[in-house]
Amino acid sequence: MNRWMGLVLLVVMGLSGCTGRAVESFTLEVDLPAQFGLVGDASYTPAPGETCKLPRRHGKRPDLKIFKAASKPVANRVSFDVPLTERVEGCSLMLRKLVFAINAKWGERWSDVGRDYAAVYIRDSWETEMSLMADTRVRDLPGQCQWLFRTIGPQHALIKVLRCNSLSPGGQPTRARAGGYVSRNGLPGKTVRMVLALTEEEQPAVGDNWVKVAGGWKRCRGESQEDIFAFCRGNVSDFKAFKMPDGRLCGIYPTCD
Repeated sequence: MNRWMGLVLLVVMGLSGCTGRAVESFTLEVDLPAQFGLVGDASYTPAPGETCKLPRRHGKRPDLKIFKAASKPVANRVSFDVPLTERVEGCSLMLRKLVFAINAKWGERWSDVGRDYAAVYIRDSWETEMSLMADTRVRDLPGQCQWLFRTIGPQHALIKVLRCNSLSPGGQPTRARAGGYVSRNGLPGKTVRMVLALTEEEQPAVGDNWVKVAGGWKRCRGESQEDIFAFCRGNVSDFKAFKMPDGRLCGIYPTCD
């Protein structure tokens, strides 16, 4: 009996040895406003000490892992399990960054969409701007998105541009894109949460094009009614009409007074 038990133990040990080491990962959560979706990729590079190179195969990138989340009519949270390491064709890889295209809809037409980008960078050494994960299971990376308006073309059609930036510890928008830096130390098993809030305040996308008035913004006339660039250049009394997405000609955005 002891002989058979020993044989069984050897088989079990052999099978468990074949499973290999569990892949370390973390959870990425993204809080999306209504009508926001994203497409992103996790980028991997050879681990320190590796001399391998990863060729492209049939148009695919073995160093990338793709994440997608479709837009929904209400705000929602999406979640992804992100491996910190990968092994492709015998090459050990380490996660370096995640880059996301944030797509959002601002109108009824198929073309009424905007896009901006967010990124989460993984670093091996801690620096001032990085976020340590040792003392908490969830690390928030707060961000804010905003619609910027402008006119284009000879009809001065109004469109919107999406801008998403990270927030300072005091809650103020910074110049940096949404996302941030996190340290690899302590990241396995934890959650990184990128929070994207949408502010209701809209701003001009191009400087010196609009003048703030009661009820909204007026579009500067520029050198003529046909001037598609139409910088104010100090003239804050002559304005032009612009075309709203629904076809109306208006003098003030967004009230169309």
